[in-house]
Amino acid sequence: MQRDDWLRPKGRASFYALAAALFLALGTAAAQDKPDPLPALSGDIGRGQAIVVSRQAGLCLLCHAAPAGDSRFQGNLAPNLAGTGSRWSVPQLRQRVANARSLNPDSIMPAYASTEGLNRVGSAWAGLPLLNSQQIEDVVAYLQTLQD
Repeated sequence: MQRDDWLRPKGRASFYALAAALFLALGTAAAQDKPDPLPALSGDIGRGQAIVVSRQAGLCLLCHAAPAGDSRFQGNLAPNLAGTGSRWSVPQLRQRVANARSLNPDSIMPAYASTEGLNRVGSAWAGLPLLNSQQIEDVVAYLQTLQD
C-alpha cells in the first residue's frame, strides 16, 4: 500500500472502518470507567452535606472550600465546590467522587469507591471503600445543589 492509498475509495473505506472500530472501542472503555448509580439508591442532600463537611467521613473540606455554613478551616488545595452542580452533570460528579483518577491520574483526590491500590490499610478497613455506594449518591446529590 502506498502512502496516499487511503485517499482512494478502497483505502478510504478501510481507514474509516478502522477509525470507527477505534472510536467504539475507546467509547466502550470510557463508559466502563463511569460508575452508574445502583437502581434502588437515590441520594439524600442532607446526608451528602453532612459527609462533605464531616471531619471523620468524607474529609472533603481538608482540600476543598465549600459554601457549607459555618464550617471553619476549609482547604485550598483543590477547587472550590461552589458551582459544582452547574459545572458537571450527575454522572460526571459521580465519576469524580468515585474515582477522580480515572479523569486525571495525577489527582490527589482519593478514589472513594475504590478498594484497590491502597497502601497501609488497617485490617478493619481492608477491602472496604472509603464511601459506600449510598454515601457516594448522597454526596453527588448534595454537590448537584451547589449551582452558584
